[in-house]
Amino acid sequence: MLRNFKVLFVVFAVVILSVAAYAFAAANTVPATKAGDGTGAVSGYTITSVVYTLNGTTPTTLDSVSFDLGAAATQVKAQLVATSGTWYACTLTAGTTWSCTTTGLTVTSIDQLRVVAASN
Repeated sequence: MLRNFKVLFVVFAVVILSVAAYAFAAANTVPATKAGDGTGAVSGYTITSVVYTLNGTTPTTLDSVSFDLGAAATQVKAQLVATSGTWYACTLTAGTTWSCTTTGLTVTSIDQLRVVAASN
């Protein structure tokens, strides 16, 4: 009878350890996450009220250009010479009006006003 009790005790201990190991493995917690796919319309800005500000001392150079985007933006850059590739950083002055400092740019080299804007 003592031998049967020992075997029963060992079997009981193995079952308890198995249940504990399973319970530990099953206790993982995964936080809620999201995934998805969607589309949204992308539309351009309408640039208006363009103002070129000439240098007060040397009027053959441009100090800045300002314009109104007509809608909110968080990032704006402007390019005035197509071949140079120089992009000028712009700052929001009021509402939807932006100003880009172009100090040193000669007026005769300007051949475009290209504006890239984004609202994130």
